[in-house]
Amino acid sequence: MSENRKPWGQHLVLDLGGCNENICHKEDISNFVKELVKAIKMVAYGEPVIVHFAEHSYEAAGYSLVQLIETSAIMGHFSDNNRDAYLDIFSCKSIDKDTAIQVVEKHFAPQQIRAAFLERGIDLPLQSPFQDHNTSVNLTANAQHAL
Repeated sequence: MSENRKPWGQHLVLDLGGCNENICHKEDISNFVKELVKAIKMVAYGEPVIVHFAEHSYEAAGYSLVQLIETSAIMGHFSDNNRDAYLDIFSCKSIDKDTAIQVVEKHFAPQQIRAAFLERGIDLPLQSPFQDHNTSVNLTANAQHAL
């Protein structure tokens, strides 16, 4: 492994608890992802795909989102009934994680956020993923922990 190996991409993973009702509405999810793409300076590749799944199951029902971006993708899964959401932003271009979280907070007002910020690459050190965002923990890519 080369010591100067650069990451292939960055991955922001967000687990959101106690969100507002916007996660239950396709139009609100669409508005969110369109603002997010602009805010983190990405370029959307086509329109977002937003589909309501698992209507047969109270626990699982909710929207799923896929927005392709020129540098990879934004994905999300939103639970109608427990108001939790799970978002992934992956890009080979740098991600402004603080801006992304601000857009999430604006649209979904989660009561709790757990975040993982990973630099991706097979030759990079292993990293511990999740940290509470609501604490003063800094989510820098340099705060890597070997497993």
